[in-house]
Amino acid sequence: MRYRFIILSYNTGKDGKTAVTLRVTKNRKRKYINTGLRARPEQWDTAGDRFVTDRRLVPGYKAYNTRLSELEARVNAVLRDFDSRRIDWTLNQFETEYLGKTAKGSVKAYFDKTVVTLRETEHIGNAICYSRTLSMMSLFDKRLASRIFSEIDIRYVKAFDVFLQKRGCRGNTRKYYLKALRAVLNKAIQDKEAPESTYPFGKGGFNIASLSEITAKRHLTQESMMRLKTTAMPDPVLEKTRRLFLFMYYCYGISFIDAAMLTRSNLENCNCGTYIVYKRNKTKDNKDSRPIRIRISTEINLLLDWFSSHTHLYGDYLLPIVSVPGYSGERLYSHIRGRYKHFSRNLNNLGLAIGLKGFRLTSYVARHTMAMTLQEHHVPREIISQILGHKDLSTTSVYLDSFADSIIDEAARVL
Repeated sequence: MRYRFIILSYNTGKDGKTAVTLRVTKNRKRKYINTGLRARPEQWDTAGDRFVTDRRLVPGYKAYNTRLSELEARVNAVLRDFDSRRIDWTLNQFETEYLGKTAKGSVKAYFDKTVVTLRETEHIGNAICYSRTLSMMSLFDKRLASRIFSEIDIRYVKAFDVFLQKRGCRGNTRKYYLKALRAVLNKAIQDKEAPESTYPFGKGGFNIASLSEITAKRHLTQESMMRLKTTAMPDPVLEKTRRLFLFMYYCYGISFIDAAMLTRSNLENCNCGTYIVYKRNKTKDNKDSRPIRIRISTEINLLLDWFSSHTHLYGDYLLPIVSVPGYSGERLYSHIRGRYKHFSRNLNNLGLAIGLKGFRLTSYVARHTMAMTLQEHHVPREIISQILGHKDLSTTSVYLDSFADSIIDEAARVL
């Protein structure tokens, strides 16, 4: 089998140009496919199958030759697909596949369409993640606009990972981008936009899990946690920050965005008491996502009463995080992200105020401290995993990767 780009002299127009054509030859039979480009004989390099690199003859030769390289990549993608499926293809089959791939399967177009859908359905976090991934891929691949999914194979993904490393991205950051790429590929395969044959993340493919890094322990000791519980702040901003942190801690380490979006509609009364019931924003649309139920304890109730009497609550919100009424969708999400930046800065100041030296207080510390406190009180990991809203114990282990020194010291006494 052979292919090349040619110009057909018998098909010359009034402007002296003729169509640049893809000629595919197999078993001495030929198929001609128009590329959409045109050239005069003096503009064409027959030996190189490209436009001549002379601006005086072809001012736009770079763009034209780039286009031909893109079409050549599509030819090779079709041939690789046939080869992987062991198809003894005909020229008509080649034409159908080639023209089909030029009409659909565009990586960038599919990414863009997916992002639009996510924004319209208010999956703002995922929309932002996919947009960032597409931007990073565009920096890596100058020809991304013309890429089709069959070109996103294992070699492509490995090269993308090397690019991220050269930019100084750590393992978890690389994992962030590659997980997004994998999610889009999986969806494209379901939508018949991408072939399974070149899927780079399957068995024996690129292992995203291997990129995970063990993060530094970020939980408070019991002594530090008690200090935070009992030390009221004279500064009203820091006192509100302290109570928000405690609310997150008592509510099973609820994330900032989930806490921010709690309203009276999340309250549920039953014979056992009143519960806060919600689905994590991060996983709410997963098929196996289950609502988290938090019984309103005395501590939580006291905090809610304090927020109600000492802060301004907008609408039906339970907490003083959303500060502008009427926001929804992406506007609300962006607003909460902005509030999170202020909260993070205030948490750092709070940590300094209560004497946490060499330890940065963050919203994640509430979640990690809650999980470690339960473990230190011998609560089974299966229960902790359910409280955290994890699907499996392996994720929970990230939070519980080490026991407290006191527990290890106690265990060593039996030696």
